[in-house]
Amino acid sequence: MAATDSSRTMLDIAAHAADSKGAEDLIALDVSQPLPLVDIFLLATGRNERNVAAIADEVEAKLLEAGHKRLRREGRAESRWILLDFGDLVVHVFHEQERVYYGLERLWKDCPLVPIDLPTPAE
Repeated sequence: MAATDSSRTMLDIAAHAADSKGAEDLIALDVSQPLPLVDIFLLATGRNERNVAAIADEVEAKLLEAGHKRLRREGRAESRWILLDFGDLVVHVFHEQERVYYGLERLWKDCPLVPIDLPTPAE
């Protein structure tokens, strides 16, 4: 089973929101095969705790504004790894050190990447 159109729409909203707050290394993984209740993981990195919180807050705000229901949020107090669970889409916003340490890309390496369509920065 592949990620649904609905989850890809949510990914688009979340990725643009994260990018607008300076998120780095955005990667989307289609985890629908091993996880029947989730379609996509979006991984993003913030430069410091304040940036991690700003990225997560913007992603959450834009998804809620689009009518999606947040099921769970964890890690906001520490802002080192914030998890936003929107059902079909789970967003992981990491501080750089936590992203390297936990290595979700390695853990889910057998899952296909989902393309993220973001504008390229002006040169």
